[in-house]
Amino acid sequence: MAATSLTDGRSARAARTRDAVVEALLSLLDDGNFRPTARQVAERAGVSLRSVYVHFDDLEDLFTAAAHNHFERVRDLVETIPGDGPLETRLDAFVRQRERIHEASANVRRAAVLQEPFSPALAEVLSLARKLSRAEIEVVFAPELGRRVDAGRERLLVELEVVSNASTWEALRVQHDLSAAAARDTVTGMLRAFLRDA
Repeated sequence: MAATSLTDGRSARAARTRDAVVEALLSLLDDGNFRPTARQVAERAGVSLRSVYVHFDDLEDLFTAAAHNHFERVRDLVETIPGDGPLETRLDAFVRQRERIHEASANVRRAAVLQEPFSPALAEVLSLARKLSRAEIEVVFAPELGRRVDAGRERLLVELEVVSNASTWEALRVQHDLSAAAARDTVTGMLRAFLRDA
């Protein structure tokens, strides 16, 4: 009984340390440090550098765990948007949801994109996020996409993806220095133009 209790205690401590390290990395990313060192992560987590490598094989392993953790958080921001009803209602709900996700993910996404070419695991997480984004567009704008066939449908889908993706949002917010509200209006206007053409 005592041995089981001791093992359970060690497991709980190990899980807390692992979580603290992941949270420390996410905190550094949120602060704008897109390539933190293991030492910086350990200091932010309040653990030894050795502890980081006890729980993670390397920084890629840590980044991947953080990406999965963040992905789960972002999923909590997602609400199901029906694929029927007036276009303007669907469009408004869709863009507001994209705004929530892009704003919550900006720094973590920047760091992940920097690491993507060197990390198959991170590339897989980002690929899944892109697939889910495309799937949402197919549901929300099903009536408009349904009016197109074959290449025309695919072209409209690509246009909607590009206009509403995180790269476009970042360009509007960072390169053009727009507020979130102004970026939302800009994305809405571009999407509306493509959808009305459909």
